Amino acid sequence: MTTESQSNHRLGVLLVNLGTPEAATPTAVKRYLGQFLSDSRVVEIPKPVWWLILNLFILPFRSHKSAHAYASIWTEQGSPLMVLTRNLTQAVAERLAERSGDRVQVDMAMCYGEPAIPARMAQLRQQGINRFLIVPLYPQYSSASTGAVFDAMARALLRWRHVPEVHYLDHYHDHPAYIGAISRQIQTFWHAQGRGRFLLLSFHGLPEKSRTQGDPYYEQCLTSARLIAEALALTENEWQVCFQSRFGPARWLQPYCIDVLREMPGRGIDEVDLVCPGFAVDCLETLEEIAIANRDEFLAAGGRQYRYIPALNDAPAHVDLMEQLIMARLG
Repeated sequence: MTTESQSNHRLGVLLVNLGTPEAATPTAVKRYLGQFLSDSRVVEIPKPVWWLILNLFILPFRSHKSAHAYASIWTEQGSPLMVLTRNLTQAVAERLAERSGDRVQVDMAMCYGEPAIPARMAQLRQQGINRFLIVPLYPQYSSASTGAVFDAMARALLRWRHVPEVHYLDHYHDHPAYIGAISRQIQTFWHAQGRGRFLLLSFHGLPEKSRTQGDPYYEQCLTSARLIAEALALTENEWQVCFQSRFGPARWLQPYCIDVLREMPGRGIDEVDLVCPGFAVDCLETLEEIAIANRDEFLAAGGRQYRYIPALNDAPAHVDLMEQLIMARLG
């Protein structure tokens, strides 16, 4: 077999996450939010109107507020999302190297910010790889997340003379290894920390119109939650689905996480464990909004105990899941 044919049988895997500012400063956050919120997949408002709103109102004010939130969860190594995605990528790379030698090259990229998808794909191509698997780290498909990764990948390939063979994973919301990994994460937490009376499964919110326009995200979230609850043998009175991070005046997917938390003590539920199955690794949204701000709201409403169950991050079960997803497409 020639060197060229050997390289064509190697697979370049790109684990792709949302992105993060390079620093917890207003300038860095403004640059990141400007790119993120300018994506028409993320905000579906006519561009001229949205440009004015974004640049005259949102970025000048939200950048400082978001920078303060980022500073509260920033680590010595940098952004948690970046650090944890890098750790997961390294663990997956090491696992696949043991199993497949140099047949698979694993790297990571961000949809917004650095390292960018085009640069990482070009780097893999320079290593002799002409066959790709793009794995957006979003278990449930949505146009605003998974679809945006596809767009970034497609824009990168527009400049390539030789367009390579590309495989694209659009969801894994009901994969047995994913359901098993989340369930074990919850059980491990309960074994170490004790079990609360109620489990809240919270997913990132989207405008309600995304559902009516054909986005499968809402139904996939419900399916994931149901399968997780079944794996944990929970009764219908022991768990609930909700959606977090509503933005703007439009109606979003319901029920809203913050409203559910405020109402729970009045329903006699003063202990709650909360998990975010839609997040592959912890980030600003889980570590600041969910673990801190929402906890304060629950306790202020009369709750007694609120605990956030961490994302899979680089846990062995998460590495197992990535290995299964990748190896299924290696052939």
